[in-house]
Amino acid sequence: MEFKDYYAILGVEPSAGEAEIKTSYRRLARKYHPDVSKEKGAEERFKAVNEAYEALRDPARRKAYDQLRAGGYRPGDQVRPPPGGFGYGSAPGGRPDVDFEEIFAGGGAGGGFSDFFENLFGRGRSAGQTRPGTAAPQDSRARLAVPLKAVHDGESVRITINGRTLDVRVPKGIKPGQAIRLARQGQGGRDLLLEVEYAADPQFEVDGLNVIYTLPVAPWEAALGASVSVPTLGGPVQLKVPADSESGRKLRLRGRGLPDGRGGSGDQIVELEILAPRARTEPQRKAYATMREAFGNDWLRE
Repeated sequence: MEFKDYYAILGVEPSAGEAEIKTSYRRLARKYHPDVSKEKGAEERFKAVNEAYEALRDPARRKAYDQLRAGGYRPGDQVRPPPGGFGYGSAPGGRPDVDFEEIFAGGGAGGGFSDFFENLFGRGRSAGQTRPGTAAPQDSRARLAVPLKAVHDGESVRITINGRTLDVRVPKGIKPGQAIRLARQGQGGRDLLLEVEYAADPQFEVDGLNVIYTLPVAPWEAALGASVSVPTLGGPVQLKVPADSESGRKLRLRGRGLPDGRGGSGDQIVELEILAPRARTEPQRKAYATMREAFGNDWLRE
């Protein structure tokens, strides 16, 4: 299998902090999202960006990847996993190399992950398999990364474990740390407990039951007000951007967050980000010159 340089894919240095990695991921995921980008190969780039972020956002996975990367591998180099895989799957709390397999339902938001990723993080010790000298667990256990859309809608997700493909129904509004029990689906006929975590999403961040979305707006939309389409977990809605808005302003879409499992839902918080377009033509440059004359050179420092 081929080594992948996840830092290069995200366009960051190996010394990058969590905030820089997240910012780069969100920018690239938005750029190459299949619903937005018309560039050739955008879907594959989107999948690669999503996989890279999934590898680096978790401290235990990032540490395991950095250990492998320290061997001097370059993109395209062949990496041969040891028998049984690398054994880098991590349990909740970031403890590496324990009896806990990670499963990524449908590859998260970006589709299936590569063999490199699956061998490094998802194909270590089989779920429920114990080390010599330890007592056999009553249940097989694994950690399941679930897309936010499945949590919002209560959808089924398809997973592969122990050489079998299973369709798992995700209860609507399930919380991280809660488990889904699959009767007699573990090794030796034991039950399989899937402990849920939320997969990284290219558009939304999670804050309890609320989801946070950063909305890019043009300067004239922020200044004059506008009605724009905003994605939500339940589908796009129209949002009114008030006139005289500034970057960082937060607007609330009530009931558009994650369900609480009791009939209620959190909200979607939309944070405005004003982006100035590049002046590519002479009329566009003249438009900026007109704005300079209207506002003056010192308006930022007033």
